[in-house]
Amino acid sequence: MSQHPRARSKRRAFPRVLGRERAFLSDLLRTETTGGLLLLAATVVALIWANSPWQDAYHHLRDAQLGPLTVEAWASDGALTLFFYLAGVELKRELVVGSLSKASEAVVPVVAAISGMVLPAIIYLITNLVASNGKPHGWAVPTATDIAFALAVLAIVGSSLPTALRAFLLTLAVVDDFGAILVIAVFFSHGFHLFALLASVALIALWYVLQRLRVRTPFLYIPIAIGAWWFMHESGIHATIAGVALGLVTRVVADPGEEHPPAERIEHRLRPWSAAVAVPLFALFAAGVTLSGGAMRQMLTDPVAIGIAAGLLFGKAIGVFGGSWLTARFTRAELNSDLAWRDVGAVAVLAGIGFTVALLITQLAFGSDTAQIERAKAAVLIASVLAALIAALLLARRNRAYAD
Repeated sequence: MSQHPRARSKRRAFPRVLGRERAFLSDLLRTETTGGLLLLAATVVALIWANSPWQDAYHHLRDAQLGPLTVEAWASDGALTLFFYLAGVELKRELVVGSLSKASEAVVPVVAAISGMVLPAIIYLITNLVASNGKPHGWAVPTATDIAFALAVLAIVGSSLPTALRAFLLTLAVVDDFGAILVIAVFFSHGFHLFALLASVALIALWYVLQRLRVRTPFLYIPIAIGAWWFMHESGIHATIAGVALGLVTRVVADPGEEHPPAERIEHRLRPWSAAVAVPLFALFAAGVTLSGGAMRQMLTDPVAIGIAAGLLFGKAIGVFGGSWLTARFTRAELNSDLAWRDVGAVAVLAGIGFTVALLITQLAFGSDTAQIERAKAAVLIASVLAALIAALLLARRNRAYAD
């Protein structure tokens, strides 16, 4: 029986992933799984160390001055720049040759990601605006999804799930990262210095020109990257933005006769360093919060902590699922025949794992208010663990359904 022409013309909300992009995604998932486990290990070490009899040594090391920055600042402003560089590369790749290159295929994960950022922010703002001791300026903390943790959970419990669902999570996370980058650049820049910014932009432009000229010498790119990072830091804009910008001007399409484009070669070399060193190092110095009985009781009545936890657990899940469903319902997009809406619901809960970027925004939002930072970080950690556990149960159930 022939299919109705109108049915054939419908766009897929979650398109099939085939060929080279599928191989790339599989390789990425394996690396991110390992990175997620290392990130988890670093978090556990930080929590145990910060709540042990040696907690003073932890805080002394974290606050120690190492050249122009503290050890904690080197981890958040320095090491994490590598993570954001790879996020920039992923974003450009998705825009040029991936699922974001076609508007009809990009619309659902893009709307889902935006909804999954807006609703948590609204929940946080309502919680803190109605409270006498609320701090509305922390609205951005629950908006970010941690790709390493989320992909690690998905890979561990979802081996039989369709590749299209994993591609959706990756695309959502890339858009989510881009949104977080914009938030950091626009709302958390301090003491702006134009000359330093212009110097950083000039070096980023030089990187772009060298890419256009097909220059491959790493000895040219390394000092350019370091200079762009340092001048971005000195400009008052968060230094990790330099990493994103460099990623966005890296060439992602191979020339005729070229086996791999520069972005793929660089990513192949740098991703293990990001997953195994940079992100766990950041977690080691960012996740060390005190979880004493008194601190936990304070957190239960703190509007900041409540807003963060509610935003991650409920705002993310409702925003991602609701954005996806409404887009498919009121446009010509349709769900991939390999998937069920229950799959999307499980991944929407998984998006509530907000860790790396959420912890970074926590530090930027609350500045020198150490007590508030501790409570906010504890809320991020607890909500992320709960989201991971709930999502793991839902995904394991869906995985068994596909395996049967």
